[in-house]
Amino acid sequence: MPVNWDHIQEGDSLPELKKRPNITQLVKFAAGGGDFNPLHHDHNSRQAKAIGSAIVHGRYKYAALGELVMNWLDHKGYIQKIHCQYRGMDFPEKEMILKGVVERKYEQDGKHMVDLAVWVENEEGKTTTPGRATVVLSEV
Repeated sequence: MPVNWDHIQEGDSLPELKKRPNITQLVKFAAGGGDFNPLHHDHNSRQAKAIGSAIVHGRYKYAALGELVMNWLDHKGYIQKIHCQYRGMDFPEKEMILKGVVERKYEQDGKHMVDLAVWVENEEGKTTTPGRATVVLSEV
């Protein structure tokens, strides 16, 4: 359902976004951001061997959280700010579940604002990447 200021309630959940990035996708992401650290694409690199796997880029998860929020906004606003912390590793070929919840709905300087808690969970349900976002709704 498209986001609508009158229907947003604190505690509302954003529709989940599921991702299962593979090595090819991570290499393509690396090309866009210039982060070709072998830890993100080479299972035989020293770091990946120590961990037991390559890992998903932190910036990939950050971008995916932005996608989660923008999907919810459905072109009815914009992200004023978004940030996250990298507190756990996610792995290629493993599902990441991106979630969010409305924490606060308010008006400021004539703008309709919403604060969100957003996060990435791994397949075991552990939060690996908690974050927050503030959005401005453009349609009321």
